[in-house]
Amino acid sequence: MKRRNFLAAGLAAAALPARAASHPVDVALVLAIDSSSSVSMDEFYLQMEGYAAAFRHPSVADAIGSGRIGAIAVAMFEFANAKTHTINMDWCRISAPEALEAYAKECETAPRLVIGGATAIGDALDFAYDTLTACPYQAARQVIDVSGDGASNQGRNVLAAREDALAAGIAINGLPILNEEPDLEAYYRLYVVGGPGAFVVPARDYTDFRDAIRDKLVREIKFIA
Repeated sequence: MKRRNFLAAGLAAAALPARAASHPVDVALVLAIDSSSSVSMDEFYLQMEGYAAAFRHPSVADAIGSGRIGAIAVAMFEFANAKTHTINMDWCRISAPEALEAYAKECETAPRLVIGGATAIGDALDFAYDTLTACPYQAARQVIDVSGDGASNQGRNVLAAREDALAAGIAINGLPILNEEPDLEAYYRLYVVGGPGAFVVPARDYTDFRDAIRDKLVREIKFIA
C-alpha cells in the first residue's frame, strides 16, 4: 500500500470522481491514532499489532460482508501537536479476505511517523474531517475513530471541532486507553464522540487494546449503536 502526504492524497481524490462512483463502500473510516509524548514506542506498536489482529479477525470480515456493498474504505493517521498530523496508511478499499490480510501486514510493518508532542484532539478531528473529504470512494457513512491515552491539552477547542464534523454528517467514535488517565472515558463521552450511533469502547491499558479495537471496528462497520 502506498504511503504519501496529505496534499498528494487530496489531489488524487480530486482526480478520481469516476473511481469514487464505481467503487462505493458502506463506510469510510478514518483511524486517528495518538502518537504524542505519553505514548511510548512499545505502546505505539502495541496499538499497531492490535489493529493487525483486529483486521485478521473473522468478526471483522463478517461485518464487512454483512454490508449492502460489502466493502469499506480505511485511512490511518497519527496525531500529536496541533500542527502535527501524518498519514501513515492512505485510503484503501477492503472488500475481500486477502485485502484484510494485506492491510493487517501493513499495520504490522508500518513505522511510527510522529514521535512525541502534545495531544491536540480538536486539530486531529479537523484533520480527520479533511481526510474524509479527500476520500476517493463514495461512502454511505463517514466515521472518525479516535484512540488515545490522554485528554486534549493543546490546539483547537475539541467541542468546536466536533460540531463541525457532526454538521457534515460525520460520526465520531472513541477508544480511550485508561492507563494514564482513569477518567478519560468520561472525557471522551463528554467532549469527543458524537453523531449517529456514536459510542466509546474503553481499553484498560495497551495490552487490552487488541480486543477493544476489534469490538469497535465491528460495531462501526455494522453500525451497531
